[in-house]
Amino acid sequence: MMEPLAPGMRRIGAIMRRLPGASIANTTPEQLAKRSGAKTPELAASILMGNAPKSVTIEDRTADGVPVRIYTNGPKSSEQSARVRPLIMYFHGGGFVFGDLRGGDWICGTVAKNLDAVVVSVDYRLAPKHPFPAAVDDCYAVLVWAAANAEELGADSAKIGVMGESAGGNLAAVVSLMARDSGEVAIGHQALLYPSVGAGDTESRRQNADAYILSGADMARFGELYAGPSDDWRVSPIRASSLGGLPATLIEVGGHDPLHDDGVLYAKALEKAGVDVELIEYPAMPHGFLNFPRFARDATAGITAVVASQRRALL
Repeated sequence: MMEPLAPGMRRIGAIMRRLPGASIANTTPEQLAKRSGAKTPELAASILMGNAPKSVTIEDRTADGVPVRIYTNGPKSSEQSARVRPLIMYFHGGGFVFGDLRGGDWICGTVAKNLDAVVVSVDYRLAPKHPFPAAVDDCYAVLVWAAANAEELGADSAKIGVMGESAGGNLAAVVSLMARDSGEVAIGHQALLYPSVGAGDTESRRQNADAYILSGADMARFGELYAGPSDDWRVSPIRASSLGGLPATLIEVGGHDPLHDDGVLYAKALEKAGVDVELIEYPAMPHGFLNFPRFARDATAGITAVVASQRRALL
């Protein structure tokens, strides 16, 4: 029997469901165009999504034409720190349609502080104005840029990890495969947080079709806006011809998430391919719980597990 949804996430989910435009499935093209590119209001972001720790410095700049936000724990000029600080690439969620740099402040800032890492968050182009493969192209371009400029960023180019949640988990998985195939960047760890990997019509998608935060109808609409019907493995990384040779992997999933089985099936596929993979399930959590540290009782545990996995692989 499924564990009940945690009360804090039930409350925030009910509130979010009542907000105008909460469901992408019911959003008109006109409403979507108005919302596209809109930034998260700071007060709402602070309350809902938390903030980066005070010890973390944040710098906004562009990398190969793509806006990025760089998080560093304390000063980044120390030569000794640069030799040991991992470089972590972060790709936000939002169904490839929504999301911005502000939404990742708590996740990225916490990893930067607790791992003593440099974290680069990528503001990739969004659908439907920029459909697939724009997001993939942006994320991979910034990965290559960050690796080439690791010393200037205060990080070690030999200690690179990627992480992302939901659509960002998809992008992290895809760029890991691209880096493996190209040989341009050596990725040592990937943290895939409730990732969308193209597993198809799974039991969790049916069971959680009307879930809070993300519904089955919303998932279908996001897919249409991003890539439509596609057999390209860069849309569905679980369909890649080979998953061998990928870095150590952490996958986290929530029990009340339509994407629960995507993460579980990808973990099984990676394990079958000989990849070192750890799967952690949070039975009482919905989709996106790491974005709500003030409300999700397992958010702290989830990010702690991410840092621990990154430390084992990269330090």
